[in-house]
Amino acid sequence: MINQPAKNNKTPVVEAESSVCNGNCAAPIRPYAPSDRRAEKASVLDFKGFWRYFVRMPDLKIIVPGWILLLGTILLGRLDINPTLLLILQFCVLPVAGWMIFRNGAISLFKEHDLNMNVLMSIASIGAVAIGEAHEALIMVILFTLSEALEGYTNDHARAILTEFADLAPHEALLVAGDGEKLVPIETLQVGDRILVRAGERFPMDGLVARGNSEVNQAPITGESRLVPKGVGDEVLSGSVNGQGVLEVQVSRLAADNTIQRIIALVTDAQENKARQEKFIDRFARVYTPIVMAISVLVAVIPTLVFKQNFWNTPETYGWFHRALSVLMVGCPCALIISTPITMVSGLTRAARAGVIFKGGIFLESLSDSKVMAFDKTGTLTLGKPTVTKVEATYCTGNDHCEPCNDLVAIASSLEAHSTHPLGAAVLQEAVARGVHNRYPAAEGLQVLEGRGQQGVLNGKLATVGSLPLFLAEHETPEKIVEEVEEAEERGQTTMLICDGERVVGYLAVQDEPRPEAREVIAELKAEGIRTLMLTGDNSGVADSIAEKVGIDNVFAGLLPAEKLNKLIELKNEFGQVVMVGDGINDSPALAQADIGVAMGGAGNAQVLETADVVLMNDDLSRLPFAVRLSRRVNRLIRQNVVISLAVKVTVAVAAMAGLTPLWVAIFADIGISLIVTLNGLRALRFEAETA
Repeated sequence: MINQPAKNNKTPVVEAESSVCNGNCAAPIRPYAPSDRRAEKASVLDFKGFWRYFVRMPDLKIIVPGWILLLGTILLGRLDINPTLLLILQFCVLPVAGWMIFRNGAISLFKEHDLNMNVLMSIASIGAVAIGEAHEALIMVILFTLSEALEGYTNDHARAILTEFADLAPHEALLVAGDGEKLVPIETLQVGDRILVRAGERFPMDGLVARGNSEVNQAPITGESRLVPKGVGDEVLSGSVNGQGVLEVQVSRLAADNTIQRIIALVTDAQENKARQEKFIDRFARVYTPIVMAISVLVAVIPTLVFKQNFWNTPETYGWFHRALSVLMVGCPCALIISTPITMVSGLTRAARAGVIFKGGIFLESLSDSKVMAFDKTGTLTLGKPTVTKVEATYCTGNDHCEPCNDLVAIASSLEAHSTHPLGAAVLQEAVARGVHNRYPAAEGLQVLEGRGQQGVLNGKLATVGSLPLFLAEHETPEKIVEEVEEAEERGQTTMLICDGERVVGYLAVQDEPRPEAREVIAELKAEGIRTLMLTGDNSGVADSIAEKVGIDNVFAGLLPAEKLNKLIELKNEFGQVVMVGDGINDSPALAQADIGVAMGGAGNAQVLETADVVLMNDDLSRLPFAVRLSRRVNRLIRQNVVISLAVKVTVAVAAMAGLTPLWVAIFADIGISLIVTLNGLRALRFEAETA
């Protein structure tokens, strides 16, 4: 299990390049910080955009005059000039025409001791001049330069999409101060400052609403399409858009640690966590390139020495040296190397734009192979907002709002005063509604009984709130209470028994409704061939009821935290890879135990963002099938790119050895493949769930 938390609050840097390419196969993808005014806007792939990129290349002022000079030497060849002198001139001019190629190739070969495309191109162009094909050398360096520009341009497009996140939040905010309102850079704001966000404006900072009411569009962050009502005390996220109201917001996080920056940091770190296919391609390329070099040498030597074939070109056919150079060109692994990173970057970025954060390319890749998905119940398959449906005191006088029942709720609220569990929240809500939340102070010496309840000292007695198995084991529980509790659980309710010292004083029944989207999500996952399970500490009656309502295949109920971890291990042994879906707080151990942990509700929640391998920013299960389908689409695109690259390379290599292709055709084929796989990989940016 690999979790990659954001390492710091500094502007992240995204690298999407192979160590084999040494930065020459494709330009690195680097998102700008929100404060970087040079940040490029997302663009489309068009000729004008490419031309603007091309003319800004820094080496162009050197290599274009070199092209002209090399062309001049080729034209001189039509005149009656000494061939030796002409060859010397062409060898002198060639490094200028291919300045970028020769410079990067020399760095790679002599400093980094590595073979890459620039080394192969340098060898091929020198070889072309040596055999009297200077025009082919010129075509090669021009085409390769255009190839570098195309790859850099397409990578910048992917980068520009990612920088959309940096541009979501404004760079300035309207600070509410004692002397009025003033516009200030967001970097100067401190936690506790108040800012004013008017209708239609984006929130520049994370914060809590201090005054006003409005509806907020959180789609840019969470992917949630509906407007979310916001009032005093509600959290707002940087980058979301205010509706018609005016809100005064109290800043809760610094600019460097807001939601936008954390998303960028997570996506950035994710790209360092390479997928298995990407790692394989890197290892393959390190072996592949020397093999291609060796094959090229054999193609040049064996036919000449063994079969007495022509080494040099003749008027009738290409010699084997020429054919070897063609094999060398088309055999370059550049297309293979760039195809996987660009596809992964596109997939990770597309997911983030939809409110799904993958903590690494390995998780984006692996999710497609998942056959079993285990769900927590409370807060995951259910709304996580249970309400008390019944209060039954042992000495109830006839209605559940009698004094004994009210006191029962007061005791329970004292024991749950500091609880973060949804059931505890339901008890506290009921106590407030009855006006008994302040009847007793919070119990002292609170002790959590894992998966069973908790106890503490109240009025000098050891009071307990917990499950029926706990009370049957440790307390003398009236038979009538046991029967009623069992009946409530059979109806799908969760029950909590309460004792005041050794005396059982009654029970509470709590109901938590399934999420409205849960049944459809489970059906979609099943349609993708994924088996669904529920792992819960709740009783079997409640678990079975929820499972039936949402369509879960198998239920494992009554699990203590340690038993839940053991069950995950059993499932992994039985089915292989297991995905665990939870709320990211109470389910942290299970998320860590699973092969892939998916946490919900990551927007604005730092703990959730750091807990799991995949984070659903919105507290909504509907993004889960999208994540699965995106993962499968990305893997299909990668496989397509590998097949296309190898098929074209083999075809052109065979044609080259048969003497059917000039050098420029080989380099053109390699350039074409690189462009095709890059554009194919970028298709992940346009992925929509319904097209999968």
